[in-house]
Amino acid sequence: MNFDRHTNLGSNQQREVEPTFFFMLNCLLYSRLETGHPSNGEFYDEDVNMYLTNLLCSFMKPEYHHRVRKYLSPYDTSLFARIENSSDARLKYTIYKTNADFLLISIGIFGNSDAGHPDAAQLFNNSEEAHMGKGKVYYNFAYTYSHSMFKKSTGISEVLEKLSKGFEQYVEILSHMRGEYFNILDRLSTGEIYHLERSVDKGRESRELQQVQNEFLDVYSEYLKTRDPNLIDRVEKLADQIRRIDESFKFTIDE
Repeated sequence: MNFDRHTNLGSNQQREVEPTFFFMLNCLLYSRLETGHPSNGEFYDEDVNMYLTNLLCSFMKPEYHHRVRKYLSPYDTSLFARIENSSDARLKYTIYKTNADFLLISIGIFGNSDAGHPDAAQLFNNSEEAHMGKGKVYYNFAYTYSHSMFKKSTGISEVLEKLSKGFEQYVEILSHMRGEYFNILDRLSTGEIYHLERSVDKGRESRELQQVQNEFLDVYSEYLKTRDPNLIDRVEKLADQIRRIDESFKFTIDE
């Protein structure tokens, strides 16, 4: 199974997939096949694939953990207390969804419910079976509050409902993904990981540079034809973007 760099993500226009997203999605889809849970097997759930892939990518970013930390609760009692003391459906939705996400990733990817968060030692301190049950319930409550927020069924509402119903299945898929694909990091030295990351960064910069260069040439060509002073600012901004990626780029506009 091969996936083109340009993948339809639910819109009429195709957009370039970032390397990390592409890697995560590829691993997830392979894991679904290898565990006997192919996409759309029991019901349409390609939308869940997109949700899980974005969630996995988010977990790699420190800013994501910083942003959601305030919604996480180490114990059911503290979580329910926050819910009871609030009349804000959006807050309730966010609390349930965030805690469900962390349970899913902690059990599936990290192999236990105490991983995946800086305050893991105090989070989710019961048996795995209890965690599975909590994950299903939390996603179900998030699904319910999403209806209160949006007053109708939405794409995210449908995803949350599917995650609630198939929580065990998605944990199994992620657990397989952890064992078969993520252990690549255990085989690489720190230096190898650094060079791998650098090669990905350079590939991204190369694509960005080409895009900006193409736009720069289009705008500058239009300026040379028309001498429209309104285009000068755009030309200079695009030149600055190119310099940020390629310090050797020299340009002075001829007015």
